[in-house]
Amino acid sequence: QVQLAESGGGLVQTGGSLRLSCVASGRSISSYAMGWFRQAPGKKREFVARITYNSDSTYHRDSVKGRFFISRDHTNNTVYLQMNSLKPEDTAVYYCAASTLSNVYYGPEDFRLFGQGTQVTVSA
Repeated sequence: QVQLAESGGGLVQTGGSLRLSCVASGRSISSYAMGWFRQAPGKKREFVARITYNSDSTYHRDSVKGRFFISRDHTNNTVYLQMNSLKPEDTAVYYCAASTLSNVYYGPEDFRLFGQGTQVTVSA
């Protein structure tokens, strides 16, 4: 079973940047799509970004498009989320997620494994 550990969250001012990292242990994630979700207080968890197992395709939700960028490093079994031009509405706990299906991607429902999350707070 894979374990996911997020890091890189923190407090930043509006307009600032953070890079979240998600290190996977237990097995290689190179054959699996990876994603990032976030959950703000009192709100449902929302799908933020994903990258396919072979990095041929990425997705970013509209509200972060052009500001957030997902990437992965197969050598280090790590996925990143570069977050630029942060806004107060980006404040949330950010979760790394791994698909349980190898070499395919059907949709956000593929993501069944989640890390513990890292807090991102953007001050106005």
